[in-house]
Amino acid sequence: MSGTSKGDQERAFYDWLPAQLTGDMKADELLIGLVWSLCRSGSGTGLAMTPQSYSRTLTWPGTLAGKPLRELADGIGSWEPFEACVAMAAVNASIIPDFSAFEHVVELPVGGGNLAVFDYFLPRIRGANIVVIGRYPGLDAYQQQYNLKVIERQPGANDYPDTAAEYLLAEADWVFITASSIPNKTFSRLAELSGHAVSVLMGPTTPWLPQLARWGIDFLAGTIVRDELLLRRVVAEGGGKAIFDKAVSYVVADIGTARMQQVKEQIAALAEQRDELKQQMNDWYAAGHSKRFPLLSELEALLGELSGLDTLYKQMWDVRQHPEVRR
Repeated sequence: MSGTSKGDQERAFYDWLPAQLTGDMKADELLIGLVWSLCRSGSGTGLAMTPQSYSRTLTWPGTLAGKPLRELADGIGSWEPFEACVAMAAVNASIIPDFSAFEHVVELPVGGGNLAVFDYFLPRIRGANIVVIGRYPGLDAYQQQYNLKVIERQPGANDYPDTAAEYLLAEADWVFITASSIPNKTFSRLAELSGHAVSVLMGPTTPWLPQLARWGIDFLAGTIVRDELLLRRVVAEGGGKAIFDKAVSYVVADIGTARMQQVKEQIAALAEQRDELKQQMNDWYAAGHSKRFPLLSELEALLGELSGLDTLYKQMWDVRQHPEVRR
C-alpha cells in the first residue's frame, strides 16, 4: 500500500472490506451485548467488540434481522460506533473460515482466552521490542519478562495513550493489533505505522481474510465458534471473557510468507543500490576529490533502510523456524 496518502489508504481499506461479501446472505439475528456483539446468518456467526459507550437513541433496533449482510457491512465506514460494530459482525458472519487458504494454521487450547495468543508467540520472540495495541486482561504478567509496551485508548498506570503509536510503532519489532481497531477506524494507520514490524491482528473481531496481508499483516489470531448456542447465550447475558471458556477458541494463521518474500527482494534491490553507491564513492575519492561525496546522505539513508529491513526479515524468518510454528 506504499505510495498512497493516509486518507487514501483508509478509504481503500473501508471500501475493500465490505466488498469481500458476496451472495445474498441475510442476517438471521443480531445481538448487541455489553462486551460482544453477534451476527448470525445461516451457518455463519460473526463477532465484534461492542463499543464501550452507551446510547438510548439508536434508530434501528427491531429492523436489522432480515437485512442483507452486504447492506449491514457497508456501515463499516461509519463514524457511528454501533453502526460500525454491527457492520463488523456482519462481515465476520459472512466468512466461513477456509483454513486451506492459509499456509500454516495452529489451533490454540480451548479456555486460554486472549492470553493463549501471547503464550503462543512471546516465547518465540523473546528479546524483541514488542508493542501491543489494547490492554488485554492479564497482560501485566508478561511485562516483567518481555520488552512489551501497551497502547490503550483509555490508558491505565502501565499503558501508553493511543497517540504514542506514532512514536512507539516505528521502533517495534513485533506489533499485536486488536481487531477492534477496524470498526473504530484506527486499523489503517496502525498497520501503516507497523510497516517495519511483524504484525499480528488478533481478537474475536478478526475477519478470516488472508488478503489482509495487503495491509502488512503477517499473522491472524482470531477465534472459531465451538458452541454456537452457548456463545449466543453468553453474549446476550453480557459476558466478556466468558466466551473463551467453551464457546470459542483461538486459531493462529500465517498469511505473511508472500510479504516475507517481498522484503527479501527489497533487501536484494537495496543491497545492489548500496554497492553501486559505494563504488561511486570509491571512484569519487580515487579521482582525488577532497570534498564530501555528493551522494553520501543518500547512501547513509539507504544503509539505514537496509538495516531495518534486515532486522524485519530476521524476525520473520526466526519465528517461522521455531519448531512449534513449523509443526
